[in-house]
Amino acid sequence: SGTLPVSNCRPLVALFALAALTAGCAKNGDFDETGGIRMTRSVCPAVAVPANTGDITLFDPPASRDARAIDVVANLTNVRNTCDETAGGAEVTVNATFTVNARRSNPQGARDVVLPYFATVVQGGRVVVSKRVSRVNLHFNDGELRATTTGAASASVNRAAATLPEDVRAKITRKRKAGDPDASIDPMADPDVRAAVLRVSFELLVGFQLTADQLQYNATR
Repeated sequence: SGTLPVSNCRPLVALFALAALTAGCAKNGDFDETGGIRMTRSVCPAVAVPANTGDITLFDPPASRDARAIDVVANLTNVRNTCDETAGGAEVTVNATFTVNARRSNPQGARDVVLPYFATVVQGGRVVVSKRVSRVNLHFNDGELRATTTGAASASVNRAAATLPEDVRAKITRKRKAGDPDASIDPMADPDVRAAVLRVSFELLVGFQLTADQLQYNATR
């Protein structure tokens, strides 16, 4: 475990952590017929592409950043995930698939381009639980500028670690009447409740494994 190295993805992670709280709700924020908040929280990890890691640009020569030196540009898109939280067992597994589309500048000759990508499990928006680096291969036929391939990633989290404690769940879903002193107060405004939600929130982050220079290029272009 450790701290997520790509700092600029933390706002996105936090967003997905909060989204996980209300995942599966019948109209988020709705009240049921007795005044309670509707909430069916999933223990399945959310899946996201961190900011500035969904694209990669290769240059020729590699040290150049001139637009005329762009060799290959690829983007990671169409991320889909499946997760069955009703399956038995102590672990909950999420599987993700994605598409990589690429374009090269020179169509001459057949060519293979191998690109690395990461799959990182993050807890609470910032703590790295695990990380795996894999690769996808793009094949350009002679005369073709474009190539497409697919990739996959998966993650397993402990069901108990991803389950909201009953006392915290009770605070969030407690039925409130109009005359109650805290009727209009968001339960997530309670620091203890918010911290508890973050502790049980897991995300599977997928993106290109970029060098520091590549990450900076994406962030500043």
